[in-house]
Amino acid sequence: MIVFPNCKINLGLTITRKREDGFHDLETVFYPIAIKDALEITQQPDANTPTTFTQSGITIEGNADDNLCLKAYHLLKKDFPHLPNIQLHLHKVIPMGAGLGGGSSDGAFTLKLLNQKFQLGLSVEQLIDYALQLGSDCPFFIINQPCFATGRGEFLQKITIDLSAYRFVIVNPGIHVNTGWAFSQLQLKPVSDILKMSDTLLQPVESWKDVLINDFEKPVFEKHPEIKNIKDKLYEAGAVYASMSGSGSTVYGLFTAKPMLENSFPAHYFVKQL
Repeated sequence: MIVFPNCKINLGLTITRKREDGFHDLETVFYPIAIKDALEITQQPDANTPTTFTQSGITIEGNADDNLCLKAYHLLKKDFPHLPNIQLHLHKVIPMGAGLGGGSSDGAFTLKLLNQKFQLGLSVEQLIDYALQLGSDCPFFIINQPCFATGRGEFLQKITIDLSAYRFVIVNPGIHVNTGWAFSQLQLKPVSDILKMSDTLLQPVESWKDVLINDFEKPVFEKHPEIKNIKDKLYEAGAVYASMSGSGSTVYGLFTAKPMLENSFPAHYFVKQL
C-alpha cells in the first residue's frame, strides 16, 4: 500500500512560555499543503526477514534507525506483537528541517497506514496518542485538516478556513535553522499580549500582514538575512500575505493571481507553486 504524506505551514506562531518539562507552549494554526512524499509498506514475504527501511529522493542524513517511519512501526509493534515484519520505502520530496513538518507527517502517515493495512482497529484518538510519542507536530497529521493548535501542538481544534482561492508559493533556501537555538532567542510574551489568532483569521487575508506574526522570524531573519530576503521578494511579487513557517527556513506567500517570480531565486532553492 502506498500513501502520500503531505506537509504543513504555520499561519502565525506565538510561543507563550517554557514549561518545566523543557517543552514550550505555543499557539498556531496548522494548514495542510499539497507537497507530498510517497510512503510504501509491504509485508516481508518471509516472516524471518527483519523489518527494513529504504529511501529515495532527497537524501536523509543520519542513522536510518532514527527515522520516524521506523519509530512509528516499532511503537505499534510493542502493543501489537502480531504485527508482521515489513519493508518500508520512503521517497522524500518535502525539504527536511524546513519548518514544513515533513518528517512528522511521514511518521504519522506510517501509523495510519499500518492501522489500515493490518486492521489494528485504532481510533483517531488512539492514533493521536501514538503520534505524540513520535513528536509534537505528529498529531496534526493524523487529523490533517486546518487546526488551531495549543500546548506543544498536540491540542488541536479543527477550524473552518479555506484558502483554496489563493495561489501558494513555497520557497526553501536550503538553510538549516537549529530549532533549539531558535527557541533560545525568543523573548516570551505575557499571556495578555498573545495574538488571538482565531479572531485574526476571520479577517480578510489582506489584513494579516501586520498582525499574524511568527515569533521566530525576528531572530532567524537577523541571523540569516537571506531568509528575510525571500519574504521581501514574495511581497514585491504581489503576495497578499507572506510568512516563515515554523522555525524556518521555509517561507511561503499567498497570491490572488499568478505570481511573477521568474529568476527571483537561486537555482538551488526549492521553489514550488501550488
